[in-house]
Amino acid sequence: MNRSIVASGALALLLASATASATPQPLPFTYVYETLPKGSLELEQYADYTPIRVEGSNTQPVTYGATQFQTEFEYGISDRLELGLYVTIAPASSQSSQTYVAIPPLTEGTGIKERLRLRLAEEGEWPLDVGLYGELVENERELELEAKIILQRRIGDLKIVANLWGEREYENFDSHQGDWVINPTLGLTYQVTPVFHPGIEGWMRAEFPDSNPHPRPFNLGPVAYAGPTMMFDFGNFWWSTGVYLRATEASRPLFDGGAVGSTTTADAFGHVWVRMIIGLSF
Repeated sequence: MNRSIVASGALALLLASATASATPQPLPFTYVYETLPKGSLELEQYADYTPIRVEGSNTQPVTYGATQFQTEFEYGISDRLELGLYVTIAPASSQSSQTYVAIPPLTEGTGIKERLRLRLAEEGEWPLDVGLYGELVENERELELEAKIILQRRIGDLKIVANLWGEREYENFDSHQGDWVINPTLGLTYQVTPVFHPGIEGWMRAEFPDSNPHPRPFNLGPVAYAGPTMMFDFGNFWWSTGVYLRATEASRPLFDGGAVGSTTTADAFGHVWVRMIIGLSF
C-alpha cells in the first residue's frame, strides 16, 4: 500500500501544472525569451562536466573529468527586465596521492558576472519573440563583454529557440590584447506534460585572438556539440540536463603528446559534454 501511495504521488507530481513564476531553462546552453515577473527571485546552479586527457606529473597522459560550476541569482526588475548575478568556479588543477594535472581552460573562469535580459514585446506580439542580453564578466583570466540576441517561436507545445551570442575578451585585463568569441546556439524543446520537456540542442564556440596564431590551436575552435536535453519542471523547482556529443573532429585524439609541462596539446573539449542546471524560485 505504501508503494502504491508513493507511486500515485509521484504520478500526480509529474502531471501537475507548474504555476510558479520561475523561468526554467529547458535547453541548458540556450537562454529562453521569458523573464521573471517583477519582484520575483530565482536561484540557479550550473554544473559542467567533460572527460579530457591531460599531462600528469610523470609526463604521461591521464584521463581527467574536467568541471566548472556557476551559481546565478536572478531578480525581476520589471515584468520585462531581469537582473542576473553570478559566481563561477573553474578548477585549474587537481592533485591526488599519485598525480598532479594542469587542466586547460574550459568555457568559464573563476570569478563573477553581472547581466541584464530584456524582452522587447509580449510573447506572440511579433512573428519572432525577441530578447536582448548583455553581460559583464570579471574572472582570474580576463575581462569579458558579452551580448546575445534571443530569438524564440512557440508553435503549440513546441518551442524553437536560438541565441546569437558573441563576446569580446580582454586577456589579463589588458585592453590592447584580447579575443573575439562567437557562441551561437539552437534548440527545440517540446512540452509533453507541464512537467516533462524533452528536446535537442546544438552549440558552437570559436575564438579569434587578436594575435591570430599560426597554426591555429584546436582549442580555439570552432568546436560544435549536439545532443538530447530534458527538463522536469515542478513549479518552484526545476531540473534541466543536456548530454552533447562533439560534432567537429569527433575522432581527434584528446591528447597528442608534446613538450613536458605543456598543455597546448591537451584538448579542452572532450568527446562528450554534460551540463546540468537546477533552479529554485522564491
